[in-house]
Amino acid sequence: MSKRIPLAALAALVLTAGVAAAQASFTPSFNAPYRAFERHEFGATGAWVGFDNVGIEGQFRFGYKKFDIGIKGGYIDNPGTGAGGSFVLGGEGRMRLLEHSESFPLDGAFVAGIGTVEFDAWMVPMAGLSLGRRVDLEGVSFVAYAQPTLGFVVVDGPADDDLRFGLGFGADFKVGSSLDLRTSIGFFDVGEGLAVSLVWVR
Repeated sequence: MSKRIPLAALAALVLTAGVAAAQASFTPSFNAPYRAFERHEFGATGAWVGFDNVGIEGQFRFGYKKFDIGIKGGYIDNPGTGAGGSFVLGGEGRMRLLEHSESFPLDGAFVAGIGTVEFDAWMVPMAGLSLGRRVDLEGVSFVAYAQPTLGFVVVDGPADDDLRFGLGFGADFKVGSSLDLRTSIGFFDVGEGLAVSLVWVR
């Protein structure tokens, strides 16, 4: 793919690949447009799902060339409902699509995945486009990005299946040579909330 992409073509890609929804494991943990590791990474995420329910999630990701795959799972508590918590499980793939150039200042990657809440509700599939750029300042390096996402939720029960919309914003910080601090905030539907991750990269 050419490094120079007309803005009209980019807008069409955003609209078709993901103007909307939730993350694969139903937590507000979004993806930067490129990976930080050479071989693999693993870490943990603390999340406030819907800015209310507390969740914790483990993750592992590996890659090859421009494509990488992540697997994550955890637990979301439901305080005040009396219904207890829920286990979540998801998988995501990410493929680099866009390189920044003189005509377009951002890098981009296509993100797609599938996930479930205790095998009762499914996100099948979720897809989005992560757009952002690495920023290098004196002593500080981070990636700022936005990820619009589209997901279809299938529910086993009386609730209706639904097409969901979400928009995430994130910033990934290099803490050391092998440690990243990743923060993200999501709006709308299942992607709403806050997430903070510590990830070891190799």
